[in-house]
Amino acid sequence: MRGTRLGRTNDFSLKIGTVNGTGSASANGLLMQAIFRMGIPVSGKNIFPSNIQGLATWYEIRVNGDGHTARVPKFDLMVSMNPHSYAEDIAEVQPGGYVLHDSTWPLGESLYRDDITFLGIPIAKMCVEAFEGARVRILLKNIVYAGALTALLNIDMDIVKGLLQELLGHKKALLDSNYRAVKMGYDYAMEAFETPLPIRLETMDSTAEYVLLDGNTAAALGCLYAGATVAAWYPITPATSLMDRFQAFCRRYRVDPETGKNRFCIVQAEDELAAIGIVMGAGWSGARAFTPTSGPGISLMSEFIGLGYYAEIPAVIFDVQRTGPSTGMPTRTQQGDLLLCAYASHGDTKHILLFPANPEECFYMAVQAFDLAERFQTPVFVLSDLDIAMNDWMCRRLEWDDAYVHDRGKVLSAEQVKELPTFHRYLDVDGDGVCARTLPGVDPKGAYLTRGSGHNKLGGYTEDAEEYAEVVERLARKIQGSATAVPAPVLRTQPEAGIGIVAIGSSDPAVLEALDQLRERGIAADYLRIRGFPFDRSVEEFLTAYPRVFVVEQNRDAQLRSLLSLETGVSKDRLISVRYYGGLPISPDHVVDGITREIADVEAELHLAGRET
Repeated sequence: MRGTRLGRTNDFSLKIGTVNGTGSASANGLLMQAIFRMGIPVSGKNIFPSNIQGLATWYEIRVNGDGHTARVPKFDLMVSMNPHSYAEDIAEVQPGGYVLHDSTWPLGESLYRDDITFLGIPIAKMCVEAFEGARVRILLKNIVYAGALTALLNIDMDIVKGLLQELLGHKKALLDSNYRAVKMGYDYAMEAFETPLPIRLETMDSTAEYVLLDGNTAAALGCLYAGATVAAWYPITPATSLMDRFQAFCRRYRVDPETGKNRFCIVQAEDELAAIGIVMGAGWSGARAFTPTSGPGISLMSEFIGLGYYAEIPAVIFDVQRTGPSTGMPTRTQQGDLLLCAYASHGDTKHILLFPANPEECFYMAVQAFDLAERFQTPVFVLSDLDIAMNDWMCRRLEWDDAYVHDRGKVLSAEQVKELPTFHRYLDVDGDGVCARTLPGVDPKGAYLTRGSGHNKLGGYTEDAEEYAEVVERLARKIQGSATAVPAPVLRTQPEAGIGIVAIGSSDPAVLEALDQLRERGIAADYLRIRGFPFDRSVEEFLTAYPRVFVVEQNRDAQLRSLLSLETGVSKDRLISVRYYGGLPISPDHVVDGITREIADVEAELHLAGRET
């Protein structure tokens, strides 16, 4: 059945619907890598369930020659391999699109649509005839559809074969069976359909300086680069792979070549509270230490985080955000931990936050986080999310500077300690709120009692009101002083912009694409992407420069809007929320629809007021 066809080159999106646990990730990765190696900008998003096996899972690939990477809610091509999700899959295909399905079993008549084209291939039947063993047949079904897409989309077959050789060249039997499967799908599509489809690929040269990378891998590499030697964690989705990658990097680069001894310590703790306790102990003793977790873990860690803030212990915490509250949806994305992290723990606390927008920034901000933690002697949060952490992003090649020197902050050497008449751990001698510290064992004169209870500036226990207030006011001054040290906001301006847009993190690709779409509708907007907290002066200056500022974020309660209101002098009424929080990555449509709807409402109110006047 055929509908009105779409026709675009290097500008379309496809979605692959399979069953969790059937090995489709390898085939989907093969397709992504092949498109990338054709020099075409591409991005991939994995939409998977939180169970181990059996439920529906999807992989979305967006091809865009202009480099846009945000998720789109409708698809030009759907590969539907899971009968339980047929109806849902087909509903997401936009008019003029295509559905590739396994025709071994016929689709129900109710599933057909007149405005799309159905491409049936008897994939299961072909695999039963060609291969032995139930598990092998299940796995190779995915390679068959990858072969069919190679023909339908004009993917370079030589690149596909080269990738298979790279992956499986050391296992001849596997390589041969995968070659055969991909050729089966390719040949069937070439013979049965008009190939390539009107939505197709043509070689470009736009990926030479880029790599495909996920945020957790990038962050783990950043921790290695930053000199982290101690890590502790309790497994939690979507943060566990960060520790898996860090452990792999350490085993490769942090093992003494002469003795074979590890120069790192990684501990899987009994819970999140124990994990952050290990990190605090390591940071206190002079190691660079971190823990990766998600929102539920931050909740459990709060007491120790308060200790780190008050006792002034450096630590780095990667919060890979997922949906909440409670267990929520562990395999869906959100930006729901802003307020939790900004003020984590009881009493008056405030923390340094970094907001990476992609894996590239996960790498660099990991390094910055360790420097900031030691410079300001405090816990530092890197707020990634599942979209950044576990999806495939096209990023510029990372730069590794061998001349990089860690910023250890005010750490006194034995010689410096000996020159002091007396050492007081919590005495601010420079007026910047940051006190000098010593490391255990450096010199008896530098010993001190680390206090999480009330203490004065000399490090002694106190319950005196004025002495207590003096210390916590210094801490507030110290954290506020970090506003000029966190990564500066990124500003994009347009001529005659009448509105402002503010966002953080993974909302960035959607906002960037929305700016172009808004401009086509006659709406010019300036855009400020905030990359760190506390906010520096430029944030408030931006907020006051426009009659309306739209705050784009991925949570229900407008947490970024609240944080901006709390930490600047700008009225909350001046800030207009544009929110999406369903667990899938925000799309440009969400941004454009939210802004245009608000503008239309305001114009309607002004028009009505004018008529009444």
